[in-house]
Amino acid sequence: MQTLREFTRKTKRGNILKIVREHYLRDDIGCGSDLCQYCFQNEAYQLTSDHEIKSSLFKYPHYIVLDTNVVLDQIDVLEEDVFHNVIVLTTVLNEVKHKSSSIYKRLNEIIHDRTRNFYVFVNEHHKDTYADREPDETANDRNDRAIRLAAKWYDSHLQTSQESKVFQRSGRTATRVILLSDDAGNRAKAEAEGILVSTAADYVKSLEDFPLLVDKLSQKSFENEKQALPQYPPHLSMKELLEGFRQKKLLQGAFQASRENYLEGSVNVENYEKAILIQGRESLNRAVDGDLVAVELLPESEWSAPSEIVLEEKNVYADDVPSEDRVEQEKEMLQQLQTAPVAERTPTGRIVGIVRRKWRQYCGILQPSLIEDTTRHIFVPADRKIPRIRIETRQADKLQNQRIIVTIDSWPRNSRYPHGHFVRSLGPLGNMATENEVILLEHDVPHCKFSEEVLSFLPKMPWTITPEDYAKRVDLRDLYICSVDPPGCTDIDDALHCRELPNGNLEVGVHIADVSHFIRPSNALDKEAAARGTTVYLVGKRIDMVPELLSSNLCSLVGGVERFAFSCIWELDKEANVLAKRFHKSVIKSKRAMTYEEAQVLIDDSSKNDEITKSLRNLNRLAKILKKRRMDNGALVLASPEIRFQVDSETHEPLEVEAKQMRDTNSMVEEFMLLANITVAQHISNEFTECAVLRRHPKPPPTNFDPLVKAARYQGFEVSTETGLELSHSLDKCVKADNPYFNMMIRILTTRCMMQAVYFISGSLQKEEFFHYGLAAPIYTHFTSPIRRYSDIMVHRLLAASIGADSTYAQLLERKSNEEICNNLNYRHKMAQYAGRASVALNTHLFFRGKEEDEEGYVLFVRKNALQVLIPKYGLEGTLYLKSDKDGKDGLERTKSEVVFTFNEEDHTQRCGNVIFHSFDPVTVRLSLDSTNVQHEKLVFRLVKPYIKGFSVETTTEVDPEQPPAKKMNKQKKKK
Repeated sequence: MQTLREFTRKTKRGNILKIVREHYLRDDIGCGSDLCQYCFQNEAYQLTSDHEIKSSLFKYPHYIVLDTNVVLDQIDVLEEDVFHNVIVLTTVLNEVKHKSSSIYKRLNEIIHDRTRNFYVFVNEHHKDTYADREPDETANDRNDRAIRLAAKWYDSHLQTSQESKVFQRSGRTATRVILLSDDAGNRAKAEAEGILVSTAADYVKSLEDFPLLVDKLSQKSFENEKQALPQYPPHLSMKELLEGFRQKKLLQGAFQASRENYLEGSVNVENYEKAILIQGRESLNRAVDGDLVAVELLPESEWSAPSEIVLEEKNVYADDVPSEDRVEQEKEMLQQLQTAPVAERTPTGRIVGIVRRKWRQYCGILQPSLIEDTTRHIFVPADRKIPRIRIETRQADKLQNQRIIVTIDSWPRNSRYPHGHFVRSLGPLGNMATENEVILLEHDVPHCKFSEEVLSFLPKMPWTITPEDYAKRVDLRDLYICSVDPPGCTDIDDALHCRELPNGNLEVGVHIADVSHFIRPSNALDKEAAARGTTVYLVGKRIDMVPELLSSNLCSLVGGVERFAFSCIWELDKEANVLAKRFHKSVIKSKRAMTYEEAQVLIDDSSKNDEITKSLRNLNRLAKILKKRRMDNGALVLASPEIRFQVDSETHEPLEVEAKQMRDTNSMVEEFMLLANITVAQHISNEFTECAVLRRHPKPPPTNFDPLVKAARYQGFEVSTETGLELSHSLDKCVKADNPYFNMMIRILTTRCMMQAVYFISGSLQKEEFFHYGLAAPIYTHFTSPIRRYSDIMVHRLLAASIGADSTYAQLLERKSNEEICNNLNYRHKMAQYAGRASVALNTHLFFRGKEEDEEGYVLFVRKNALQVLIPKYGLEGTLYLKSDKDGKDGLERTKSEVVFTFNEEDHTQRCGNVIFHSFDPVTVRLSLDSTNVQHEKLVFRLVKPYIKGFSVETTTEVDPEQPPAKKMNKQKKKK
């Protein structure tokens, strides 16, 4: 059966087009119920009589038809294994797909779980349930009518099947069909048409066997809530926002909340060099980190400066009226900023509307309520950028010491905090597995198991290299190839060789795992790797980008095993000048897989003179020449504090913590990886001028270097930042005989001034913008780690296509789709870095739990109310606060009158009496773990030396006989 759908569309020129589409209706679409005696059924997804749910509202067996709003708002409820025999109409499925891709994906996962009995009914093509759009009817009203029509047809269709004498003799109660809708208008029309209907909340509350499911209901507002006074200005409507953008009265951008000051944030606006500063609760106006917001720029006379104050919201519960303390905090901060020098002021604005919310699920804990037997509680997110969330739960006692997940539903004007609902518990607080899960979720790291579809594209085991494979590749199995990696590395991406040629020159080869041989374009395995973007390394845990069969087995260049590689081979003279280069796919057999330490021992042992040792010595000598040449060109040697943990193999808790050691062999491998990346970048950009995948590192704006220049000047060093070469030479001169860590600290400070390196497509920028500032390289890419970076797989495919080793394909040359992939890779790499740092912080906290230690450190930089201190022994960095909290929570009971620190804006110093703190000054601090806030345990730095009375820790104190002494760490303690 065929029907016609007609509609008109206005063209850009103003012409009216009449569009007619054929729409086919069928009479052979099954209803999916095992009660039906008339329809052809699909056995796999039947609605069955096996799952009856007890409801006090509907005391008979029933199927459920979902309205679109119920799916969008209550997906967390639907994911629970409570709902069975649910009919999902294609009208609803299409609406959800257009409104939220993430919820559409989650709904599809439920539908494909055969145990859940969710049945997709194609109502739009069924002759009895298709609803043609009526004149003057909106698309939304037509969809509501289609949903009601399908619900009514289902009910009457099943009633007909249950009128048979066989069914009536069985004594079973007839099954009915219920529509769940949160649209009051749709419910009223459904009731008028005789359809059984309920709101999602009423239905969930009626489920007698699942009382706790109520906690997962989306909370747009709380029942019996008093209509409190508005605490925030109203948001402009979408129509007003669009008009404001058109007239250029409003600006649009992504909101970034400050992690250190809950009353501050910024909005990144296109074509603005600096982000728009937002300060104060009313100006922030209910924006949550990540939201796309509309900003009104304030007059220049009202512009402010970033506060540089560390401000946390404390001692707050669900009292929606701001307390005196909070009002005072806000006033104090804003008063300080009004006195900021004009030169430091930056464009400042206020948020007037939300264009698009970017709410997600948040990890955190419940804050114990001050009121007994209440269901309303405050959820404190682990991410300091996220505000507290009000939720209703009846299982607060059970969740008290658990990490839980909560999602935001709404943020009314009259509520200090957004409203949300409980999703699920992750596990006990402090448990290593739970805390790692929190890190992964909070940094949006995809870490679920690889799906069956993804795994189906892996090679079948046992896998062997065939004669055809040997014929297509260059055989390098006889070369003395070896790999050098960190201890315990199983995903070995790269291997090296060096041999002398008859003409006296050297042949050097970098051999990279040929991952692109196993991952073919656009299949499920490729899409999963592209979505993950990178392997994520936590302490003692790795989240692979590709399945383990590839990462630790078939692709890993382990010693003594034949493997596929992509080889980049140069001919170099004795002075490391490249005379020739070639690329080819190869078969290699690594003679040995070594750690950096093992390779260094071989190089240094004069009694060794085998082929591997000779190869390593030549590589090491050439690497030193290459590094010097890079430094002379202006490449920067930057530093960041890095920590290495020894982890207990059973409990996975840290036993020892120390700063990472760097050897010549680290630098040796790095130099040849850099050379390979640069060589490949030059080649693919010449071959594919518009679609080469490259990596750039923008030059920082001069203002970024201000803290570095000021800090170095006080120490008697002038740092020139005009060019990378001048900066590199300046850093080399920053050496103090009495402070071995001074140069490292200067370089750490320089790292903080840098911009983020990013992936991009060559056709999107001018050639002069390709420059990599940190490496002083005119062009650069990533080629050497395809097991753990998807960018390298893309580069491998381009290189293979350019040398005829593999065929090209359409998407490889599509600039737009590859730009989208690059944007995702940049995001994933940034999140992976943050997740790694969070894992280091977690393990550091576990290591210092129950311990105290006095350690020598140095002031990295001075802030308005704190010193940033580096502890070289551990590679640790932390904050020493100079201003106590009024409640004395930091353990230092003092008042402002006793100890006063004065911050000097000019030279960035802090003075207290005769003691002045500058950057790089030596200090002694006491390290201990503050566990008073179970959510945010923090390593506390307290000053020991220089001694300031009333502020520094007293080194000789009387011990209370009733109080057990805190454990002190023995510095001479031997490693386990």
